[in-house]
Amino acid sequence: MTVAGLKALQEADVVLHDRLGPLELLAECPPGAEIINVGKIPRGEFTPQEEINHLLVDRARRGKHVVRLKGGDNYVFGRGGEEWLACAEAGIPVRVIPGVTSAVSVPALAGIPVTHRSLSQGFTVVSGHVPPGDPRSDVDWGALARSGLTIVVLMGVHNLPLIASALVDGGLPGSTAAAIVADGTTSHQRTLRAPLARIADEAAAAGMAPPAIIVVGAVAGLALDDGA
Repeated sequence: MTVAGLKALQEADVVLHDRLGPLELLAECPPGAEIINVGKIPRGEFTPQEEINHLLVDRARRGKHVVRLKGGDNYVFGRGGEEWLACAEAGIPVRVIPGVTSAVSVPALAGIPVTHRSLSQGFTVVSGHVPPGDPRSDVDWGALARSGLTIVVLMGVHNLPLIASALVDGGLPGSTAAAIVADGTTSHQRTLRAPLARIADEAAAAGMAPPAIIVVGAVAGLALDDGA
């Protein structure tokens, strides 16, 4: 949570929040603030995006100071752009407070820098909620395998076996370092490291479940929190 984000919560009349993120800071909201849970559970209960948009516009039109609290960054697979457009179309002024994306922060907390001199000159962040080979997928997994960059996958636990296979088929050696970090930033955070060819099997055996961040590349072999 940034200082600007905390200040917004402290001044809020209404807060719409996801299930992830620093929910303990909802205690910083003023007494009487309306707190609305609009979180989405993978393959479970969720609040339709149209309903979230409606709530944002409705409460703002009532003259309320509305805060939309998300985990990570609003504009990295967070539908922040859709919600901004909905408010803009309704004539509601919006102030964006950038967050800290889990694509960078969660690996960092596990001792994995997404770039590191001599190991990686860049990183790519992709969504893994649509598997490789699916007609809905826009990700060129073969190009990623040949890129030489660190690959960070969000929402990819369910499809990790197919993702790992696609990267190996694309030319990335099965011995490439990989890691999965579950429940990042919480007291339950867990990290598992394994070669790319084995990461899916080992993650399943260890019961690694969403929310989790997957990192593929030489940097995944680092463990800076352990002094490595």
